[in-house]
Amino acid sequence: MQPGPVTATVITMRARNRYAGALLALGHAIIELPLMILIMLGMGTLLKSQKTQIVIGLAGGAFLLIMAAQMIITLKPVNHTKDKPLKHKPVLAGIILSATNPYFLIWWATVGLALATEVKQFALWAFALFAAVHWLCDFAWLHALSWASFKGTTLLGPRSQRIVLLVCALALLAFGLFFIYNALGNLLKLL
Repeated sequence: MQPGPVTATVITMRARNRYAGALLALGHAIIELPLMILIMLGMGTLLKSQKTQIVIGLAGGAFLLIMAAQMIITLKPVNHTKDKPLKHKPVLAGIILSATNPYFLIWWATVGLALATEVKQFALWAFALFAAVHWLCDFAWLHALSWASFKGTTLLGPRSQRIVLLVCALALLAFGLFFIYNALGNLLKLL
């Protein structure tokens, strides 16, 4: 539930698709579930590698900058009668945002690994239950955020909606620059 690139993206995508949050959560789960399994099999140390964090930070930062630029360029009044719901882009955004977010991966390599390891000690079914409950929480939060944002568009009006989208675009820009700044800082430490 921590505000970040996923939150900004859900708020932005909700303008065309009230189910964007649920679809983005699906894309997130497509990355998260295999990652959880791989971490349990020992990949957690790879994610802690400074070189891995640099690559993920640069790729994730670049992706966020591209998304922010596209959002800023295309800011215009949303006409709900002409827009078709975007069915695949929220899933793809969930996949890309999860795979290229260094803090998501670092969280799973540290806190997530500790939680999953604790749960796994009980039984494999406990780990499966942990994974399901975790994803359902992601799904519920992102869907609720998307639905509330979608409903809020009628209350805000077109001008206020563009302001919210601009704020979200600027947030994505800031996160992208932050990811790249940290990745370059880590790269300089290696040199």
